[in-house]
Amino acid sequence: MRILLVGATGVIGRRLIPVLIKSGHEVIGTTRTAEKRQRLERPGASSVVVDVFDREKVFTLVRETHPDVIIHQFTDLSEMHLSTDSRILQEGTRNLVDAAKQAGVHRLIAQSMAWAYAPGEGPADESVPLDIEAPEPRLTTIKGIQALEAAVAEMEWGVVLRYGLLYGPGTWFAPDGTIAEHVRQGQRVADQGVTSFLHVDDATHAALLALNWPQGIFNIVDDKPASATIWLPVYAATLGAPVPAMSMERPRAARGATNSRARHLLNWQPIYSSWREGFACVAREWRARHEEERPVML
Repeated sequence: MRILLVGATGVIGRRLIPVLIKSGHEVIGTTRTAEKRQRLERPGASSVVVDVFDREKVFTLVRETHPDVIIHQFTDLSEMHLSTDSRILQEGTRNLVDAAKQAGVHRLIAQSMAWAYAPGEGPADESVPLDIEAPEPRLTTIKGIQALEAAVAEMEWGVVLRYGLLYGPGTWFAPDGTIAEHVRQGQRVADQGVTSFLHVDDATHAALLALNWPQGIFNIVDDKPASATIWLPVYAATLGAPVPAMSMERPRAARGATNSRARHLLNWQPIYSSWREGFACVAREWRARHEEERPVML
Protein backbone atom coordinates (compact mmCIF):
# COMPACT_ATOMS: atom_id res chain seq x y z
CA MET A 1 0.00 0.00 0.00
CA ARG A 2 0.90 3.64 -0.36
CA ILE A 3 1.12 4.96 3.20
CA LEU A 4 1.34 8.52 4.48
CA LEU A 5 3.05 8.32 7.88
CA VAL A 6 2.46 11.50 9.87
CA GLY A 7 4.95 11.91 12.70
CA ALA A 8 7.52 9.76 10.95
CA THR A 9 10.49 11.04 12.98
CA GLY A 10 8.87 10.30 16.35
CA VAL A 11 9.70 7.41 18.66
CA ILE A 12 7.33 5.01 16.90
CA GLY A 13 7.41 6.59 13.45
CA ARG A 14 11.11 6.13 12.89
CA ARG A 15 10.88 2.47 13.94
CA LEU A 16 7.80 1.93 11.78
CA ILE A 17 9.35 3.11 8.50
CA PRO A 18 11.73 0.16 7.94
CA VAL A 19 9.06 -2.30 9.13
CA LEU A 20 6.54 -0.97 6.60
CA ILE A 21 9.09 -0.92 3.78
CA LYS A 22 10.25 -4.45 4.57
CA SER A 23 6.60 -5.52 4.31
CA GLY A 24 6.44 -4.12 0.77
CA HIS A 25 4.68 -0.81 1.38
CA GLU A 26 5.56 2.57 -0.10
CA VAL A 27 6.02 5.15 2.66
CA ILE A 28 5.79 8.94 2.55
CA GLY A 29 6.93 10.27 5.91
CA THR A 30 6.32 13.74 7.29
CA THR A 31 8.57 15.87 9.47
CA ARG A 32 8.28 19.41 10.78
CA THR A 33 11.91 20.29 10.00
CA ALA A 34 13.97 19.86 6.86
CA GLU A 35 16.98 18.80 8.96
CA LYS A 36 15.24 15.49 9.75
CA ARG A 37 14.45 14.49 6.18
CA GLN A 38 17.53 12.26 5.93
CA ARG A 39 16.24 10.18 8.85
CA LEU A 40 13.26 9.25 6.70
CA GLU A 41 15.02 8.85 3.39
CA ARG A 42 17.90 6.70 4.71
CA PRO A 43 15.68 3.63 5.33
CA GLY A 44 13.86 4.18 2.02
CA ALA A 45 10.90 6.47 2.63
CA SER A 46 10.02 9.63 0.76
CA SER A 47 9.97 12.71 2.96
CA VAL A 48 7.79 15.80 3.14
CA VAL A 49 8.15 18.80 5.45
CA VAL A 50 4.79 19.86 6.82
CA ASP A 51 3.28 21.37 9.94
CA VAL A 52 0.00 19.64 10.85
CA PHE A 53 -1.33 22.99 12.10
CA ASP A 54 -0.99 24.43 8.59
CA ARG A 55 -4.39 23.33 7.33
CA GLU A 56 -3.87 24.40 3.72
CA LYS A 57 -0.56 22.53 3.43
CA VAL A 58 -2.04 19.42 5.03
CA PHE A 59 -4.84 19.45 2.46
CA THR A 60 -2.30 19.86 -0.35
CA LEU A 61 -0.13 17.05 1.03
CA VAL A 62 -2.96 14.53 1.26
CA ARG A 63 -4.38 15.52 -2.12
CA GLU A 64 -1.01 15.24 -3.90
CA THR A 65 0.19 12.03 -2.23
CA HIS A 66 -3.29 10.42 -2.18
CA PRO A 67 -2.30 7.49 0.04
CA ASP A 68 -4.20 4.27 0.54
CA VAL A 69 -3.81 4.72 4.30
CA ILE A 70 -2.80 7.54 6.63
CA ILE A 71 -1.01 6.47 9.82
CA HIS A 72 -1.14 9.18 12.46
CA GLN A 73 1.74 8.76 14.96
CA PHE A 74 2.28 12.44 15.63
CA THR A 75 2.61 13.61 19.25
CA ASP A 76 4.71 16.15 21.12
CA LEU A 77 5.54 14.56 24.45
CA SER A 78 9.33 14.87 24.29
CA GLU A 79 9.35 17.41 27.11
CA MET A 80 5.98 16.47 28.65
CA HIS A 81 4.25 19.51 27.14
CA LEU A 82 0.72 18.14 27.52
CA SER A 83 -1.01 21.31 26.27
CA THR A 84 0.96 21.24 23.01
CA ASP A 85 0.25 17.54 22.56
CA SER A 86 -3.45 18.10 23.18
CA ARG A 87 -3.51 20.73 20.45
CA ILE A 88 -1.93 18.22 18.07
CA LEU A 89 -4.53 15.61 18.98
CA GLN A 90 -7.36 18.05 18.40
CA GLU A 91 -6.34 20.48 15.67
CA GLY A 92 -3.78 18.33 13.89
CA THR A 93 -6.07 15.32 13.70
CA ARG A 94 -8.98 17.50 12.57
CA ASN A 95 -6.88 18.80 9.69
CA LEU A 96 -5.79 15.29 8.68
CA VAL A 97 -9.29 13.83 8.74
CA ASP A 98 -10.81 16.74 6.82
CA ALA A 99 -8.03 16.56 4.24
CA ALA A 100 -8.50 12.80 3.87
CA LYS A 101 -12.26 13.13 3.38
CA GLN A 102 -11.82 15.85 0.77
CA ALA A 103 -9.19 13.82 -1.12
CA GLY A 104 -11.21 10.60 -1.04
CA VAL A 105 -8.83 8.79 1.32
CA HIS A 106 -10.92 6.36 3.37
CA ARG A 107 -8.48 4.66 5.76
CA LEU A 108 -6.72 6.08 8.82
CA ILE A 109 -4.88 4.55 11.79
CA ALA A 110 -4.22 6.79 14.78
CA GLN A 111 -2.24 6.58 18.00
CA SER A 112 -4.19 7.18 21.19
CA MET A 113 -3.64 6.38 24.90
CA ALA A 114 -4.84 3.60 27.20
CA TRP A 115 -4.28 5.61 30.39
CA ALA A 116 -7.18 8.03 29.95
CA TYR A 117 -10.04 5.93 31.33
CA ALA A 118 -12.47 7.03 34.02
CA PRO A 119 -11.81 5.81 37.58
CA GLY A 120 -12.96 2.34 38.56
CA GLU A 121 -11.85 -1.03 39.82
CA GLY A 122 -9.67 -3.29 37.73
CA PRO A 123 -8.07 -2.80 34.30
CA ALA A 124 -10.30 -0.91 31.86
CA ASP A 125 -11.54 -2.33 28.59
CA GLU A 126 -12.57 -0.27 25.58
CA SER A 127 -16.17 0.08 26.78
CA VAL A 128 -15.09 2.18 29.78
CA PRO A 129 -15.61 5.92 29.12
CA LEU A 130 -12.75 8.39 29.08
CA ASP A 131 -12.10 10.41 32.23
CA ILE A 132 -13.96 13.52 31.09
CA GLU A 133 -14.49 14.70 34.68
CA ALA A 134 -10.77 14.73 35.44
CA PRO A 135 -9.17 17.86 36.93
CA GLU A 136 -6.50 19.80 35.08
CA PRO A 137 -3.91 19.19 33.78
CA ARG A 138 -5.19 15.66 33.07
CA LEU A 139 -8.39 17.01 31.54
CA THR A 140 -6.39 18.78 28.81
CA THR A 141 -5.03 15.44 27.64
CA ILE A 142 -8.44 13.74 27.89
CA LYS A 143 -10.03 16.41 25.70
CA GLY A 144 -7.30 15.89 23.11
CA ILE A 145 -7.83 12.13 23.08
CA GLN A 146 -11.60 12.55 22.88
CA ALA A 147 -11.28 14.90 19.90
CA LEU A 148 -8.83 12.61 18.09
CA GLU A 149 -10.98 9.52 18.49
CA ALA A 150 -14.16 11.33 17.46
CA ALA A 151 -12.46 12.60 14.31
CA VAL A 152 -11.11 9.14 13.40
CA ALA A 153 -14.63 7.73 13.84
CA GLU A 154 -15.76 9.94 10.93
CA MET A 155 -13.57 7.97 8.53
CA GLU A 156 -15.04 5.15 6.47
CA TRP A 157 -12.38 2.89 8.05
CA GLY A 158 -10.64 4.18 11.14
CA VAL A 159 -8.54 2.30 13.68
CA VAL A 160 -7.57 3.78 17.05
CA LEU A 161 -4.65 2.19 18.89
CA ARG A 162 -4.81 3.05 22.57
CA TYR A 163 -1.20 2.47 23.55
CA GLY A 164 -0.07 1.75 27.08
CA LEU A 165 2.63 3.86 28.71
CA LEU A 166 5.51 3.54 26.29
CA TYR A 167 8.98 2.42 27.32
CA GLY A 168 12.09 1.56 25.38
CA PRO A 169 14.61 3.56 23.31
CA GLY A 170 13.68 7.20 22.84
CA THR A 171 10.94 7.24 25.50
CA TRP A 172 10.70 8.88 28.93
CA PHE A 173 11.56 5.47 30.42
CA ALA A 174 14.72 4.86 28.39
CA PRO A 175 17.83 4.67 30.63
CA ASP A 176 18.74 8.15 29.39
CA GLY A 177 15.15 9.44 29.50
CA THR A 178 13.37 11.95 31.72
CA ILE A 179 11.70 9.43 34.04
CA ALA A 180 14.97 7.51 34.47
CA GLU A 181 16.70 10.67 35.60
CA HIS A 182 13.88 11.41 38.06
CA VAL A 183 14.18 7.90 39.52
CA ARG A 184 17.95 8.19 39.89
CA GLN A 185 17.42 11.43 41.82
CA GLY A 186 14.81 9.86 44.09
CA GLN A 187 12.02 12.07 42.72
CA ARG A 188 9.52 9.30 41.99
CA VAL A 189 7.36 7.71 44.69
CA ALA A 190 5.98 4.19 44.33
CA ASP A 191 2.24 4.60 44.94
CA GLN A 192 -0.79 2.34 44.49
CA GLY A 193 -1.58 3.61 41.00
CA VAL A 194 -1.77 0.85 38.37
CA THR A 195 -0.09 1.25 34.97
CA SER A 196 -0.26 -0.75 31.75
CA PHE A 197 3.00 -0.55 29.83
CA LEU A 198 3.94 -1.15 26.20
CA HIS A 199 7.35 -1.55 24.59
CA VAL A 200 7.86 0.66 21.54
CA ASP A 201 8.49 -2.42 19.39
CA ASP A 202 5.04 -3.72 20.34
CA ALA A 203 3.51 -0.35 19.46
CA THR A 204 5.29 -0.47 16.09
CA HIS A 205 4.20 -4.03 15.37
CA ALA A 206 0.57 -3.22 16.24
CA ALA A 207 0.59 -0.28 13.81
CA LEU A 208 1.80 -2.61 11.05
CA LEU A 209 -0.81 -5.28 11.83
CA ALA A 210 -3.56 -2.66 12.05
CA LEU A 211 -3.36 -2.22 8.28
CA ASN A 212 -5.40 -5.44 8.12
CA TRP A 213 -7.57 -5.00 11.22
CA PRO A 214 -11.26 -4.10 11.31
CA GLN A 215 -12.14 -0.56 12.24
CA GLY A 216 -12.56 0.27 15.90
CA ILE A 217 -10.74 1.11 19.12
CA PHE A 218 -8.22 -1.31 20.61
CA ASN A 219 -6.17 -1.26 23.80
CA ILE A 220 -2.60 -2.11 22.87
CA VAL A 221 -0.94 -2.88 26.20
CA ASP A 222 1.08 -5.70 27.72
CA ASP A 223 -0.44 -8.51 29.80
CA LYS A 224 0.62 -7.34 33.25
CA PRO A 225 -0.93 -4.16 34.67
CA ALA A 226 0.94 -3.36 37.88
CA SER A 227 0.97 -0.79 40.66
CA ALA A 228 3.98 1.46 41.04
CA THR A 229 4.77 -0.28 44.33
CA ILE A 230 5.56 -3.34 42.19
CA TRP A 231 7.02 -2.02 38.95
CA LEU A 232 8.93 1.07 40.12
CA PRO A 233 11.40 -0.79 42.40
CA VAL A 234 12.13 -3.21 39.55
CA TYR A 235 12.63 -0.34 37.12
CA ALA A 236 14.91 1.46 39.59
CA ALA A 237 17.00 -1.69 40.00
CA THR A 238 17.57 -1.93 36.23
CA LEU A 239 18.96 1.61 36.38
CA GLY A 240 21.09 1.00 39.45
CA ALA A 241 19.02 3.72 41.13
CA PRO A 242 18.02 3.95 44.82
CA VAL A 243 14.97 2.04 46.03
CA PRO A 244 12.03 4.48 45.70
CA ALA A 245 9.95 5.66 48.63
CA MET A 246 6.58 3.90 49.02
CA SER A 247 3.14 5.47 49.37
CA MET A 248 -0.38 4.19 49.97
CA GLU A 249 -1.87 6.91 47.76
CA ARG A 250 -3.62 6.03 44.51
CA PRO A 251 -3.72 8.68 41.76
CA ARG A 252 -7.01 9.30 40.01
CA ALA A 253 -7.93 6.72 37.37
CA ALA A 254 -4.59 4.88 37.61
CA ARG A 255 -6.22 1.51 36.94
CA GLY A 256 -4.41 0.06 33.92
CA ALA A 257 -6.05 -1.46 30.86
CA THR A 258 -6.74 -4.90 29.43
CA ASN A 259 -5.75 -6.12 25.97
CA SER A 260 -8.35 -8.90 25.90
CA ARG A 261 -10.26 -7.43 22.93
CA ALA A 262 -7.16 -7.29 20.72
CA ARG A 263 -6.10 -10.74 21.87
CA HIS A 264 -9.46 -12.44 21.34
CA LEU A 265 -10.75 -10.57 18.29
CA LEU A 266 -7.46 -10.12 16.44
CA ASN A 267 -5.24 -12.79 17.97
CA TRP A 268 -2.74 -10.02 18.81
CA GLN A 269 -0.14 -10.65 21.46
CA PRO A 270 2.73 -8.47 22.63
CA ILE A 271 6.34 -9.37 21.99
CA TYR A 272 7.06 -8.35 25.58
CA SER A 273 4.17 -9.79 27.58
CA SER A 274 5.40 -8.10 30.76
CA TRP A 275 7.13 -4.83 31.57
CA ARG A 276 9.38 -6.92 33.82
CA GLU A 277 11.10 -8.69 30.94
CA GLY A 278 10.90 -5.56 28.80
CA PHE A 279 12.64 -3.32 31.35
CA ALA A 280 15.44 -5.87 31.74
CA CYS A 281 15.89 -6.20 27.96
CA VAL A 282 16.04 -2.42 27.45
CA ALA A 283 18.63 -2.05 30.21
CA ARG A 284 20.80 -4.85 28.79
CA GLU A 285 20.70 -3.38 25.29
CA TRP A 286 21.50 0.10 26.60
CA ARG A 287 24.50 -1.13 28.61
CA ALA A 288 25.79 -3.20 25.69
CA ARG A 289 25.53 -0.23 23.34
CA HIS A 290 27.41 2.04 25.72
CA GLU A 291 30.10 -0.59 26.27
CA GLU A 292 30.65 -0.67 22.51
CA GLU A 293 30.84 3.13 22.37
CA ARG A 294 33.23 3.46 25.30
CA PRO A 295 36.73 4.45 24.11
CA VAL A 296 39.46 1.89 24.61
CA MET A 297 42.28 3.12 26.87
CA LEU A 298 45.71 2.14 25.54
